[in-house]
Amino acid sequence: MIGIARSVGTLLLAIFMLMAGSGFLSTLIGLRLDAAGAPAIFVGIVATAYFAGLTAGSVLAFKVVSYVGHIRAFAAFVSLFSATSLSYAIHLDPVFWSLLRLTDGFCMAGVFVCLESWLNESAEPETRGSILAFYMIALYSGQGVGQFLLNLGHEWPSMPFIAASILLSLSVLPIALTRLTAPAAPGGNIMRLNRLYAASPLGMVGAGMTGVMLGAFYGLGAVFARGAGLADTGTALFMSATILGGVALQWPLGRLSDLIDRRKVIVVCFVATLGISLAIFGVADQRGELLAAGALFGGACFALYPLCVAHTNDHLNSSQRVGATGGLVLIYSLGAAAGPLPAAALMDATGPYGLFLFIGLCALAVTLFAILRLRLAPPVPGEQQRPYLILPRTTPQAAKLDPLSPD
Repeated sequence: MIGIARSVGTLLLAIFMLMAGSGFLSTLIGLRLDAAGAPAIFVGIVATAYFAGLTAGSVLAFKVVSYVGHIRAFAAFVSLFSATSLSYAIHLDPVFWSLLRLTDGFCMAGVFVCLESWLNESAEPETRGSILAFYMIALYSGQGVGQFLLNLGHEWPSMPFIAASILLSLSVLPIALTRLTAPAAPGGNIMRLNRLYAASPLGMVGAGMTGVMLGAFYGLGAVFARGAGLADTGTALFMSATILGGVALQWPLGRLSDLIDRRKVIVVCFVATLGISLAIFGVADQRGELLAAGALFGGACFALYPLCVAHTNDHLNSSQRVGATGGLVLIYSLGAAAGPLPAAALMDATGPYGLFLFIGLCALAVTLFAILRLRLAPPVPGEQQRPYLILPRTTPQAAKLDPLSPD
């Protein structure tokens, strides 16, 4: 295992630094806008801009990579991202920051296309699963650790943006100096959405609604935490606990879904998301309980996307799965772009806990749809279910790291 990690160590280091430098920006931006007195709806607009850029990038960024190559494209995407990170310190304005976040989202999609294509090129059939596991560790640990950079802004408000820019700029070094072979130009195949729905209605609806819920959470979670009485350190702990809780429960929930009807595990996760969202109303002003609730929320909600991907793949042959994952990434991204605005409107009307009221309502809607699907369609026979695979919500390239995917 150590040898496998060493073989792609430069890529994993770049991923960790990228996520440490960029993963906390949504939290920081939400806190700064809230502190400036901006209504939650403005925070929602800025969050929507990021996910709109991510959606566009997931469709278009591979063309840039194909045109100039992976190293040049990676350097360009990261350099622009580093520049926008510094630009937030110039002027606090929701419109200006929305343009910056739109650019950030596009650049982030391009970065994922480059890195995941490179990981695919470095993986042999027998090492794909291990490389994917190391990728997920680097991705989420960087995002979780990066939350604590929020504390740098107490004495010098610009410092978190400077720290983000430094980490993003340094992430270019491992890639620029790597001796790994550059991969072939990535493809952009995405299964048509009508075919995707026909193959798995629950997989498609579940992935899209998970995007709505997590887009709202990432965009407005910091505003909720501040409204719930947490300071910057408490907000960083809450966001980090949610992310790490999501990582901790993905594997056991996935293994359970391999043993029983996967749809039942999806229903349980949506019901748990609903229950935890409602429970958060009862732990107001209780920091320890709020952190625990955040970890449980992450555990239930973060598992939903890979569960929906696995359920969809149970209905497809090997040649269709990468294209289907591309469609699900697109659906997730569209959902994430759609989530912050209605959540913000509900927060403006009801207060900070309106975020989890919105998430709970989304979870309830999909729970009812999932129960309907349980009644209308038979389960996939156990011997036809593919093994669960923890996948990031990034690009279709990550699906090629599936040990059972075709070369």
